Amino acid sequence: MEPQSQDLKTTPSLSLERFHISEDYGFLLPNPLKELPDHYRPWMEIANKLSHLIESHQLRAQVNKMPLLNCQFLKSYRQRRLAHLVLSFISTGYVWQEGEREPEEVLPRNLALPFVEVSKNLGLPPILAHSDLVLTNWTMRNPEGPMDIRNLDTVVSLPGGESLRGFILVTVLVEKAAVPGIKALVQAVNAILQCSQDSLLQALQRLRLCIQDITRTLGQMHDYVDPDVFYTVIRIFLSGWRDNPAMPAGLTYEGVSKEPLKYSGGSAAQSTVLHAFDEFLGIRHSQENADFLHRMRDYMPPSHKAFIEEIHSAPSLRDHVLSSGNDQLLTAYNQCTEALAELRSYHLTIVAKYLITAAAKAKDKRPSHPPGPPQALEQRGTGGTSVLRFLKSVRDKTLEAILYQHG
Repeated sequence: MEPQSQDLKTTPSLSLERFHISEDYGFLLPNPLKELPDHYRPWMEIANKLSHLIESHQLRAQVNKMPLLNCQFLKSYRQRRLAHLVLSFISTGYVWQEGEREPEEVLPRNLALPFVEVSKNLGLPPILAHSDLVLTNWTMRNPEGPMDIRNLDTVVSLPGGESLRGFILVTVLVEKAAVPGIKALVQAVNAILQCSQDSLLQALQRLRLCIQDITRTLGQMHDYVDPDVFYTVIRIFLSGWRDNPAMPAGLTYEGVSKEPLKYSGGSAAQSTVLHAFDEFLGIRHSQENADFLHRMRDYMPPSHKAFIEEIHSAPSLRDHVLSSGNDQLLTAYNQCTEALAELRSYHLTIVAKYLITAAAKAKDKRPSHPPGPPQALEQRGTGGTSVLRFLKSVRDKTLEAILYQHG
């Protein structure tokens, strides 16, 4: 660690490159690979027909026949990220092939050993996370074409058809829409360090426009994702084995640990974007929610987590705005905060539609005889939180950050 007492003038300016964040794609992995070296063909053969194997209940049998492969031939970072994507998708399919009432509680060693090895190498947990589902799981159909949903495709898929594709790719576009905001953060932090009010004001205005664009982009969920398919088919594969009543003990990774291990399911809370915005704007969440959000940072690529921590340790924007006495800055700060609260309100309405309303519908269709065990995941987000309560609190705490003019 560098000494904290160093003179602010010598503090190096913040840059994206230092944290492996792309100028063009933000937290998305630029141009993810679609193929692994030939040694890993047994993994890719399963990954390329994963939906079919799960739907025909053949995945577990296929995985059990898979050879145990060594990770030493994964030479590049992008190869390791693709390996993590592939193994995380195969693992979630293996666990949930028969639905939430019959999860498989042991991951066989030929899957568990390489998955844990590549996870350790990347500093990621051995479970399907946002960094796999979204950040590594996109490709351009025409590399020269625009980055819109018609020109995008996923690399690995799961049951859920077009709705799954839409869910992943709209989220890819949300990450892409965040890029100007991430750049604005960097500009703003450097403007505070250099005491440049004009540059700071411009950065805050750019951040507000970006947050509004993220909200608009998120609206494409309604066009591409069917709530019933999301709720009844897709959601289970995003579930984890921590805080999940369907798997109270966790998952045993054979050959890795005698004790079962617990990891949270994939969640939007694992996206670095809002963590960075919250730290920058100085938004303080309730202790319980802050604890959950901090835990979600362990599911991010380590360099992205380090970026959030860097924003946290930068000089406080709120303090700077208040001490500046500059009404334009105060207004711009509040407009960013209000835009972020609106994004969270909008996300709340989407979650209500895709989880709560769809859950009620699924319940109506469920045969009542014989009564089955209660559906464990009904009111919970895939990360294991009581989802609406969490999202409302996070939105309300965002609004509480609004500053008032004194005098």
